[in-house]
This record gives sequence, structure tokens and C-alpha cells, in this order.
Amino acid sequence: MRDEARAAELRDKLAGELLAAGYLRSARLEAAFRAVPRHAFVPAGTPLDVTYQVDRAVVTKRDERGGAVSSVSAAYVQVAMIEQAELKPGMSVLEVGSGGYNAALLAEVVGPDGQVVSVDIDPEVTERATALLHAAGYGDRVTVLTADAGREISGWGSFDAIIVTVGAWDLSPAWLGQLAAHGTLVVPLRMNGVSRSIAFRRSDAHLISTSAVVCGFVPMRGVGAHANREFRLPDAEGRVVTLGFDDGAPDDPALLDGVLAGPRAEVWSGVTIRHGVSFADLHLWFAGFLPGFCKLAAEDGTEPAQERKTWFPFAVVRGDSFAYLSVRPALDGTGVEFGARAYGRHGHEAARAMVDQIQAWNDLSRNRPEPTFAYWPTGTTPVHLPECTAVLNKTNGLVTISWPTG
Repeated sequence: MRDEARAAELRDKLAGELLAAGYLRSARLEAAFRAVPRHAFVPAGTPLDVTYQVDRAVVTKRDERGGAVSSVSAAYVQVAMIEQAELKPGMSVLEVGSGGYNAALLAEVVGPDGQVVSVDIDPEVTERATALLHAAGYGDRVTVLTADAGREISGWGSFDAIIVTVGAWDLSPAWLGQLAAHGTLVVPLRMNGVSRSIAFRRSDAHLISTSAVVCGFVPMRGVGAHANREFRLPDAEGRVVTLGFDDGAPDDPALLDGVLAGPRAEVWSGVTIRHGVSFADLHLWFAGFLPGFCKLAAEDGTEPAQERKTWFPFAVVRGDSFAYLSVRPALDGTGVEFGARAYGRHGHEAARAMVDQIQAWNDLSRNRPEPTFAYWPTGTTPVHLPECTAVLNKTNGLVTISWPTG
């Protein structure tokens, strides 16, 4: 009983934090969040203070290599995505990716006259979700199915909202087919390695965003899976820097052989930012406008790893060279200046390409309204695109990211 009382206390505290931060906005979702015991859906033994942290996801299953394949997402992401769906009592909701907790929140929000269907490809995950939902009193309010949600969920017709709780590289035609004409699709969409939870609604033959939230999710499996390509670059001691490509990997990665053996170049942008200020939109700008964009990871002992607090895991490849986003002290110690450090014979050019985009972001996008996202299914043609628009090719269509410049 003492643990339940402590959990309720922490849940109310967390609700207050989410309200204050603007993630939790509607009265129905606030009531749902205060009612559903989050701790009942995480693995046994998970400390309550971990369970009820605002930004802490709790892994519920790992694969044979230790990678997370299912989790209870961070609380701020869960409530933000449900708010994005703009649910009302009586609505029908398809949840892609099961865990139990999020489905229970959805059931509370749509009420007894609504319908929640939760689908996951992994029978172990759906078995666990079913058992936990029953134990928490939601067994007759949520239908849990084992299926590949990248395909049509037959026998269920259309849904007022589809909320995808796994990282998707593309939009499944099945989701568009089962989304009601007035419906909202909320999906953590990967765009060249950078993710946003985007709420889409139909606009004629395509989809247009109504909101977007910074997020991160375990990747989708099944027909919607998309594998990254990784290039491991050893230094002279055999320690490795890894470049990971979501899309647009170089045609001849052998050009990078031995790239870490030479001296490092630096180019600085003159663009500064104060400590504690988010610049997540810079990463999205890179994803849209920086050809050769990729993620970077460095093993301990490599030169970048020795300066880990002065760089971020975003890089760009140019032929036989690569550069990565770096910072150095600025603003009399209250902030940093953006720049790029680089390796390879043409490292200066790679760093210059990254810095050019830092400066373009600063001039054209920074401190302006958020970009608008659109999805154009195969067979449709993008029209009336603003001048500052990035176009990303997907299997089933195109994604456009348009930044306001006025």
C-alpha cells in the first residue's frame, strides 16, 4: 500500500511537470494520466523514481544483441503524441506497437464508447500487453492483436486516429487506407536519421502536418523495417569511428579507408548559441539540405572521443573525407560557437559544406516558425512548395519539409 501511495504521489508530480512544460494540455488526458498506473506496465523491480521521470523510457524487451525492441516510452513523448491526435470520446484508435500503458491512456481518453486496437508484430510483446491490461482493468477496453501493422488490419474498417509508437522510415499505404477521411495519423517519422513525431491530416491527395514533436523510438520491424548502413573507420590503434547512414550512403565507401590517419581540419561558422538553448532544428536542417549527412559514433580512445563534450553525433561525407558538428566556447563562457572538424584529404571542403549549412540555418530558419511537413504518396505530385523546401525520397512516396522564410 505504501508503494501504491508513493506511485500516486509521483504520478501527480509528473503530471504537474508535464502541464508546466506544455506537453499535457487537455483535461481528459490529464485525468487519464493521473488515473493509469504507469508502474503497472514496466518490468518488475523498476524503481518508481525511474518509472515516473519525465524523459525516461523504460525498456521492456531487448533483442539477442541487447538492442531495445519494445519499451514504455518517455512520459512527455506519450502525452505529446496523444495530444497531437486530438482525440475525443467515442473515437476509434489504432495503436501501432503494443506495451499496454499507452493503450490504457487511449482507452481512458476515448471513453467507454470509443474503441482502441493495439497491434504488435511480436507475440511475446502482445501476450505481455494483454496480461498487463487485464490486470490493470483494461482488458475489455483494449483489443490487442498480433500482426504486422505495416499491412492492413483486416476486419476493423477505418480509424479516427492511428498512433504509431515505433520509429517509421516511411508511411505504410495500409495506414493511409485505414485512416478515416477526417482522421489524424501520428507517426515518429525518420527523415535522414532525424525523427519527429508528426501529426498528419489529409489535404486532397496528400497529407499535411498539424504539429511535430522531437522524439526517438525503437525502429519498426516487419514490412516497414528499414536498415541503416554503417561504415567502421579504424584509427592507427584499431579503435573505430562509425558513420551510420539512414539514406544516401556513399557509392564508394572504400575512399574513406585510412581517413583517420591524417591531420584534422577545422572550420568555424561565427554562429553562436547560449547554453541550455535547444538547436534540434539544426539537425533537421542538416537532414534536409546536407547531402552525405549521417550519424557519427566514436569508440573511447579515438581522437573525437577524447573531446566528447565538444561535438555532436552528426556528420557529412564528401568523397574521401568527412566532417562532424563541433562547438567551442563563445559568448564569454555563456555559450558556444558552431563549427566542423574534419578528416581526409578534402576535409576542409567537407567542413566547409557543413558550416555553410549552419550559416544558412542561422539566416533562413533560426528563431522562426517551425517547418511544415507533407507526405505525397506515390502517384501524386508535390505542388505549391515554398522556396525553402527539402524533398526526401521514400519507398511509398515523398516527404517534404518546408521552412517559413518570411
